Amino acid sequence: MFDQIIDQLLTLTGDNLINLLIGLGILVGGWIIARIVAFVVRRVLKRTNLDNRFAGTLTEEDGAPRLQIERWISTGVFWLIMLFVLIAFFQTVQLTAVSAPLSTLLDELLLAAPNLLGAVLILFIAWIIGSLAKLLVSRALRMTRFEERLGEQAELEEDRVDVSESLATGVFWLVFLLFLPAVLSALGMQGLVAPVQAVASDILSVVPNIIGAVVLLAVGWFIARIVRQIVTNLLAATNIDSLGERVGVTGEGRTQPLSKIIGSVVYILVLIPAVIAALNSLEIDAISGPAITMLTTVVNGIPAFFGAAVILGVAYFAGRLVAGLVSNLLTGIGFNNLPKVLGLEVEPAEGQATLSEMVGYIVVVAVMMLAAVEAANLLGFDILAVMIADFTGFGLQALLALVIFAIGLYLANITRSVVLSAAGLQATFAANLSRIAVLVFVGALALQQLGIAGDIVNLAFGILLGAIGIATALAFGLGSREIAGRQVERWLTSMQGSTSTDKQ
Repeated sequence: MFDQIIDQLLTLTGDNLINLLIGLGILVGGWIIARIVAFVVRRVLKRTNLDNRFAGTLTEEDGAPRLQIERWISTGVFWLIMLFVLIAFFQTVQLTAVSAPLSTLLDELLLAAPNLLGAVLILFIAWIIGSLAKLLVSRALRMTRFEERLGEQAELEEDRVDVSESLATGVFWLVFLLFLPAVLSALGMQGLVAPVQAVASDILSVVPNIIGAVVLLAVGWFIARIVRQIVTNLLAATNIDSLGERVGVTGEGRTQPLSKIIGSVVYILVLIPAVIAALNSLEIDAISGPAITMLTTVVNGIPAFFGAAVILGVAYFAGRLVAGLVSNLLTGIGFNNLPKVLGLEVEPAEGQATLSEMVGYIVVVAVMMLAAVEAANLLGFDILAVMIADFTGFGLQALLALVIFAIGLYLANITRSVVLSAAGLQATFAANLSRIAVLVFVGALALQQLGIAGDIVNLAFGILLGAIGIATALAFGLGSREIAGRQVERWLTSMQGSTSTDKQ
């Protein structure tokens, strides 16, 4: 009996042992085959270099680690083969509880394989088309020297962003976005297809507008450059730069000649309508609306701006002309000797402006202030016009006050001379006192003309005159008491004598 049991155990163990040995052989052999196939796949991918190109497309930054795509693919192939090996192993050793889930997983992978391969194929096609589009855009921009021209116009630094490469990369990812709905559909992700298609449709609807805006802007920029060059050369040929140096607009310390400044202004004026047209073609009200409104305001204000510039320019030249005439006329009549006439022994230092030249400067300033009022009104700056007009009026009042004080100074000197001519012990004191009195009176008139606290000036002047009168009366009264007493006694004696005579 015992022998029979042992024989049965040996029979069962022998069968399982044989299955286990066969399973181990399958496992080891499959592992070796999986390693060999994975190694071959990895070597092939390294030879073709396609994976590196694709990884380079995904990582554009310099110094960024490259994606190890060949390693990922070879690892995936290895584990896919090992999945078959494991299923065969577990079925051989009759562990169906383990092999059944693995078989189900393998079936799912095999069912999804066509969709996955289709998505990979679509991505590969998108990558090829995107790379070609990127290459074409990059080559076209570099052939047209777009980067250099943009740097010259915008005065960008040398370490700037590569605009050509950025635009080419944008085109590449735009192609990927167009293929993304097909990839999601191939993977069976229908819930994501509709939103992605909507985003792609919105982007595609804007692309023609963007291209149109770029074309309009490029054409406007090209025309503006040509017009600027023509205007600059034409003005330079008319020798307008020397006029700018004489006027003081250009010259030493200023790098831009007048012809180039005017050419730049014309360049901006030609470019503004192109920018407005480009913004209109975008049809994005949130962006183009405020910008167009601002640019339209600028364009509408250009005639008024030019009118104001013409007024100021004509006024400046006219003021310079009138100032020269006035300065020469005043010099001819001896106006520069006025300080000596007024008793001011002041000689201008060498190189300083004479009195006639100062009057000429005042004439220029007065003409420019009047022109500035008209220019401000033309530009619609009413508050500024009122402020300039008020300041001009105050300047005229100050000039009139200065004239009044100069006349008073002249009269004070005459008064002093007249008093000095009269012989007397206190002639000098009386002359200086009379001169000071005239100057105080004229100073009060000048301050009143300026409008600086007229009531305070009048009150101070009245108090001063009253104090002088009271002081004079007190001095006369206190210093002449005895003389006044004797005179009063004489008057009383005379009155008494006349009274007694009348009685007789």
